[in-house]
Amino acid sequence: MARPPLAKAKILDAYVALLCDEGERAATMDATAARAEVSKGGLLYHFASKEALAQAVIGACEELAAQDCELMSRAPEGISVYFVRTSAELGTEFDRYLLAVERLAQAGVDAAAQSLQRISQDWYELILGEVGDPTVAQAIMLIGEGIYAHAGRPAWWHDSDFDARLAQLLELVPKLKKLGDFNQ
Repeated sequence: MARPPLAKAKILDAYVALLCDEGERAATMDATAARAEVSKGGLLYHFASKEALAQAVIGACEELAAQDCELMSRAPEGISVYFVRTSAELGTEFDRYLLAVERLAQAGVDAAAQSLQRISQDWYELILGEVGDPTVAQAIMLIGEGIYAHAGRPAWWHDSDFDARLAQLLELVPKLKKLGDFNQ
């Protein structure tokens, strides 16, 4: 993703951080300007409204999702294993933007909900193209989403063998792919 000018990037990063850390209600224009350490006028110069900020976050997330789909399609371990493996990766730029868009969707921003649906559909179609069976593709999606939800819980929630269990799930994915081949 091409980086915007420094002030604009600081504002966008501040808005994303507020959405992720405190939710959509706390991510006001004033709070965003303060967190970005710019004046309200500086914020308004780059983003005329909260809706413009939200649209910029959604657009950036969609760009990152397109990059992720490209990486998925070229992953040496295969699309499905890549999807499950990267579902445990939290704190990346893509993860932060995805979480920010989820917060916007939870607050009723229709464009955010539609964006999440498109991103999920793109992942699903890539996985389906690899496994050839809609039920198996959905199972792989749910494994990845479950890992993502589990990994996002507070640290005390994780038990010490999460990495080992993740490795076991990654070994399961090729077996699920074979089920897709069997069902064709």
